[in-house]
Amino acid sequence: MDLWGVYLFHLTTLALLEVILAGRDCLVAGDSCSSDETCSPRLRTLRQCVAGNGSMKLGPGARSQCANAVSALLSSPLHGCQCKRGMKKEKNCLSIYWSLHQSMIHGLNLVENYPYETVQRDYDYVRLASITADSDVGMTTVNRCLDAAKACNVDDLCQKLRTEYVSACIKPTAKSGLCNRAKCNKALRRFFDRVPADYTHELLFCPCTDTACAERRRQTIVPSCSYENGDKPSCLTQMRICKADYVCRSRLAQFQYDCQPSKTSASGCEQANYGDCLLAYTGLIGSSITPNYVDNSTSSVAPWCSCSATGNQRDECYDFLGFFTDNICLKNALLAFGSDLDQHPTISQPSPPSPDHVSQQNPSTASPPDTKGTTWSILDTIIPTQAVGNEQLQGHSTLPSNSLPNSASHPCLMLQAAFSFLLLLHLLNNGH
Repeated sequence: MDLWGVYLFHLTTLALLEVILAGRDCLVAGDSCSSDETCSPRLRTLRQCVAGNGSMKLGPGARSQCANAVSALLSSPLHGCQCKRGMKKEKNCLSIYWSLHQSMIHGLNLVENYPYETVQRDYDYVRLASITADSDVGMTTVNRCLDAAKACNVDDLCQKLRTEYVSACIKPTAKSGLCNRAKCNKALRRFFDRVPADYTHELLFCPCTDTACAERRRQTIVPSCSYENGDKPSCLTQMRICKADYVCRSRLAQFQYDCQPSKTSASGCEQANYGDCLLAYTGLIGSSITPNYVDNSTSSVAPWCSCSATGNQRDECYDFLGFFTDNICLKNALLAFGSDLDQHPTISQPSPPSPDHVSQQNPSTASPPDTKGTTWSILDTIIPTQAVGNEQLQGHSTLPSNSLPNSASHPCLMLQAAFSFLLLLHLLNNGH
């Protein structure tokens, strides 16, 4: 085979790889199944099984029909298909995924996994702190929270989407005088889904040494609009609302997977990846179980809910809440972010869940939040005020400004590298 033949073979193979990988997209797999005369009726049967238990529509043989549909679809392109976080038609894609991946369908147990593709991201949090180094000459301390705000201000996408969500979350509606919570949460999800994690993680997880800094950090997602609403609701109620929504359910499944604690891992995480754990955590922001710092005196995080009135489901409630409050993986991920991402803290034993761990706060240890002052602080950090400093920031910024990170997966990259290597060997052997 001559050089052109090898080159064309290389391009053709890569094109086939793209087609194969695209086939793992649940939207593509769903379209393929719907146009197939064998797959389509089985998919319709399965959807009837999932919706309202399906027994009324399927008749007496419902269980058998559901079991047959599941067995058949497990060998179809639908099995193994995934979606991308923040993609267009994300809810449609997830509805196809969850049609097959139910935790239980008429007693048929299927392992519930998260539906999102693994995305290769390079985290480089340390360089954010150095972006403003030239404008802070002479300073002996580094304020990573301030640096994060400055870095976001000089990135077009980060500043645009951050300004959008803050505006949506603090603007009162004409009728009630309150903020539009649905619009606020939608803007928050857009920000955390589209802005690179290098920016969002520094804004949300930057280390603080005083209550003023900690309160500004807690106010990053404007809690007064995004989730706070009088008395805390039941965590079980919020969890059920979440699981009834395809997007929230998927984000929760991803969080439980990427932040799964482990007593045997040195990192405290089953998956041993702090970056993925924090990314999964931010995926919950803007949902019915939005997590945030519980006060301005600690780094403890939890959703806005309580287990005080859950009756005989108390254990289930504390299991859910404990995944935030007593999760050694999440705690170590937050700790590592504040120091060095590559460090794996010495594993510590998580304390048993306490009924009053989150629902009761000690007013003497936490300073009361100044909502009005904090709102202006948020606006001040979004709107650049020093032209000279901003010019310096722009000149030294090396962070990506594209809206979505590179989504190439490990198999595709490895296969492309392999074919490139083979092409190079062919060239060398032929003396080119």
